[in-house]
Formats: sequence, C-alpha cells, structure tokens
Amino acid sequence: MIKFCKFHGFGNDYLVFEWVDLANLDSLEDFVRAVCDRHRGVGADGIATFEKTEGDTEADFAVRIFNPDGSEAGFSGNGTRCAAAHLFYNHFWQNETVNLRLSSGVKKYRLIKNETDVLPVGQYIFEAEIGHPRFDSASIPMQFAVARNDVVDFPFEIAGESVLATAVNVGNPVACVFTNDFDSLDWRSIGAGIETRATFPERTNIVFIKVMDENNLGIRIWERGAGETSSSGTCSVAAAVVSAFTGKTQRQVSVHAPGGTTEVLWRATDDEIIMTGRAELVFCGGWMIN
Repeated sequence: MIKFCKFHGFGNDYLVFEWVDLANLDSLEDFVRAVCDRHRGVGADGIATFEKTEGDTEADFAVRIFNPDGSEAGFSGNGTRCAAAHLFYNHFWQNETVNLRLSSGVKKYRLIKNETDVLPVGQYIFEAEIGHPRFDSASIPMQFAVARNDVVDFPFEIAGESVLATAVNVGNPVACVFTNDFDSLDWRSIGAGIETRATFPERTNIVFIKVMDENNLGIRIWERGAGETSSSGTCSVAAAVVSAFTGKTQRQVSVHAPGGTTEVLWRATDDEIIMTGRAELVFCGGWMIN
C-alpha cells in the first residue's frame, strides 16, 4: 500500500507521493498512467513526488512532476504548489518558506496566511518565486535552422486554421496564442496539433489568451501529456509574461482560467516571476501494488 494525498489547484489535480515509495517500481510510467486514469485509477492531471534533500544548500526538498501519460515535466505551477501543500499538511515542514528543487531549478514557496493567521485545514495559499522566463529558441526549446533570440508570432497551420504563437520557457515550454473569442476558435484541436509539432522537440503546453484589459487575462489551456485542464500555473505565468513582453498588459496581472484566478507579477527589478495561487486537499488514501 503506497500512501498519497490528492490536492488540486483551481481544479488542476495532482496526487502527491513520497519518492522513496516509488523509486523501486518496475515501471514508473505504467504506474503513473494507471493511478491517474479517471475510470480505473484514482484520477488526476498528474503526480508530484517529493524527497528530503541531503547536502543541498539551496533546496529543502526535491520535487518531480509527471504528466498523466507517464512523461516527466520540468515544472508545474499547480503540481508543485500541491506538493508544497502536502509538506505542510502532513507536517514534513514547519517553516513559512520552503525551497523546492525541480529539474528546471529551485523554486521558493512562501505560505500566505489569512488575517487571523490560521488557514482552513487542507487549504493553502502560496506565493512562489519560480525563476526567470527564457525567450530564446534554444532554451524553450524550439528547433530552427538558425537560433532565435525570441520567437514571436510564429505561424502554425493547424486544423484548417492559421494561428500565430509566441513561445517562452517558464519551467516548461509554452506556446501562447492570442484570440479575441474562445468560442469561435477550435482551440482544443489547435492545442493538440501544436503540442506534438516537431518544432517542439520536448512537446509543449499551449495557452490561448484573451486580453480583457491591461491587468486581466482570460485563458484556455492545453497541457502536454494531459490535454485540456481547468487551470495551469505555468500556462498562467506564460500568458502573463508574454502579454507583458509583447506590450499588451502591465507586468502584474490576474489570469482567469476556468478553474480560478492566478495572480502573476513579472518583477522588473530582477526579472523574477512571482506567482500566487491556492492548493486544496481533496482526500488522502492508499494505492495497492500487486
């Protein structure tokens, strides 16, 4: 029996496991696919694992994120926030801030408390410093004959439609497509088509963005390995950063996804991205290993 807890960030749900319990599985990919299956498993948009770091002067825990198809992601804003919530809920960590090392770098999570300094059991709000955006084609990564310093309004022909995408890496590669109307755009087919284009050797997330005003964005999300999701931290961050980068918004915006609103600040002084969002406990349980 492998213990886990299920958390969600604005409906984007993750199962959180201790890495030591999964390290010796015969096939980690098969396990992830099975446990994330919404009909035959627990059901989730992915899993997060954690382990205490030893000899790491920068991070308190190492976190890994896996998509429901078994592939590993460099980062997930909601998934990592769920892992942080698990650490506090199950008393693995007591301090207000926790530094988490992912393959894309160290992220700093600070627990924000309400006015009475007490949070409801299993509900957490974190402010996270998640690093700097990278716009060059090699870092995204995107494959071109000649490397580019940035990739703005790159054309794609998908599902009989022509769209322009601006790409960025915010821990994961994200292709950003601006639209004036979600309903008139077959964004699910477009997202599925862009995700697997050879231009993106590691595949990509796709976020569709409607600029509401200079401080508010609406988004729809297609995540690599997961498909449509109600929320995504990295897609929310990418939408905010690319909107500011292209002069459509200010550097501080509220990003409204179907599942909820993520607050994003792309700090001008040091280029750091600050993301604020919620993680809530769904339940804890156990998974039987045959």
